[in-house]
Amino acid sequence: MNYKLKSLRVVLPLALAVGILWWMYRGIRWEELEDALSHQMSWTWMLLSLPFGVSAQVLRAMRWKQTLAPLGERPRLSTCIHAVFLSYASSLIVPRVGEVLRCEVLRRYDGTNFSKGVGTVVTERLIDSLLILVLSLVVFLTQIPVFLDIFQSTGMSLGTLFGQFTLTGWLVTAACGVLAVVGIVFLARRLRVFSKTKDVLSDLKNGLLSVRKVERPWLFILYSIGIWVSYFLHFYLTFYCFDFTAGLGPMVALIAFIVGIFAVLVPTPNGAGSWHFATKTVLVLYGVGQTASALYVLIVHTLHTLFIALLGVWSSVALSFRK
Repeated sequence: MNYKLKSLRVVLPLALAVGILWWMYRGIRWEELEDALSHQMSWTWMLLSLPFGVSAQVLRAMRWKQTLAPLGERPRLSTCIHAVFLSYASSLIVPRVGEVLRCEVLRRYDGTNFSKGVGTVVTERLIDSLLILVLSLVVFLTQIPVFLDIFQSTGMSLGTLFGQFTLTGWLVTAACGVLAVVGIVFLARRLRVFSKTKDVLSDLKNGLLSVRKVERPWLFILYSIGIWVSYFLHFYLTFYCFDFTAGLGPMVALIAFIVGIFAVLVPTPNGAGSWHFATKTVLVLYGVGQTASALYVLIVHTLHTLFIALLGVWSSVALSFRK
């Protein structure tokens, strides 16, 4: 039974991602994708976006090392970086497993207490969630006049916008929403399994205390801001890869970025399917064509996912040379 449950954790998210992607791209001709990659896309901008994906994860590792110090744990920075790289790569196979894995990497290679590591990881996630919620509220409140202008200039309303959704589109949206809620509830109820400790509240308490007692708290704040600025630039620079997104501007990119963050709450590998659907919807709202939007999200997500996998492979090889 345990083997079947573990298999379902891999198969179901993958099946959901494949189902959404099939539905989105069932009418796309692959000649269009080939043309976009070979003639329409600027590979220079794509390559420029990749270092910011690295910097986001490196800053996360540096912040993690800082929060472990007040708990008496001082792992090597290089081990923290490899652990973070591996956590993102492993989550491409089994969603959410990376948080457990990176704590295990520190325990195995630097002798860091697993329970304390989990406490800081959970606390980090809480802090990141709070930052994103505040940013989301500010952005969407400031964009209300823009949405109204778009509707007025195009003669479109929310009713007509949602009216463009097919029955299948509504079903996909509802399924993604339900699965996101189920995933959050599941993680909340199974938190003790996530931590492998007897007292999850104690882990959280240790994590919160580590944040309160960090040396140079201003550096912790800079790390946190730097992480999300890097993630945003990692995404925003890809707008310049194509003519149809290059002129949209940073605010549209920020909205698509935030919507994509919420979309990856759906438990699929790296948000596959749900991220495509949500980000494409934002681009269509701002005037990008259906086919162009679909090709953009497919290309960007695929290349960034491959890059995450390569970082994971590199860290796995690097750690294999350590005792």
